[in-house]
Amino acid sequence: MPFTDAIHPAKDGIMIDVEVVPGAKKTQIPSGYNQWRKRIEVKMSQPARDGKANKELISCLAQLFDIDSNAISIAAGAKSGRKTVKIVGVSADDVIERIESKIG
Repeated sequence: MPFTDAIHPAKDGIMIDVEVVPGAKKTQIPSGYNQWRKRIEVKMSQPARDGKANKELISCLAQLFDIDSNAISIAAGAKSGRKTVKIVGVSADDVIERIESKIG
């Protein structure tokens, strides 16, 4: 499972390295894995303007992991396509299982 390179333990949660493609035709999270950048790819239908894609990313991750969106924050890259997202209250195993079910 090479995508596990994008998942790192944090003091009180998990960090996930993602690569966001804003303005896609449809939202897809995750949409794949970039093995060279070691990032999970996500497509957001919202544009990268006024934080809309970031808000959509947080909302979609909350749905994916069945947690409150307040447990998710963008730890790095808020104005970049390459982001690191921090999720509090989930285990690495749960994150891996749910992402694997989507990427296959």
